[in-house]
Amino acid sequence: MSELLEAGMLICFGLSWPMSLAKNIKARSAKNMSFRFIMLIILGYIAGIGAKIINGIYNYVLAVYFLNLVIVGANLVVYFINKNYDRQNAERPRLSLQENLKEAI
Repeated sequence: MSELLEAGMLICFGLSWPMSLAKNIKARSAKNMSFRFIMLIILGYIAGIGAKIINGIYNYVLAVYFLNLVIVGANLVVYFINKNYDRQNAERPRLSLQENLKEAI
C-alpha cells in the first residue's frame, strides 16, 4: 500500500512538470525560473531513486522516479536556453517609442 501512495505522490508531482516545461518554453525567459529550485527537485528525485536501489526495490515506483527526473531535467535544459535568450535580449539595443512606432508601420 505504501508504494501505491508513493507512486500517487510522484504522479501528482510529475503531472505538474510537463505544464511547467511548456510554460517555460513558451515564455522564452528564465526570469520566473529558479535554478536552485530545479536542482533541489533533481536532488530529491536522485535521493528517492538511490533509496529504491539501496533497498533493492525495483518496481513501477522507480520507473516513475526516473520519468519525473527526465522531465525536470528537461526543465533544467530550458532554463539554460532561456538564460541565453535573456542575455541576448539584454544586449539588444532598446528602441525609443518613436522607433518602435516606425517599425510597426
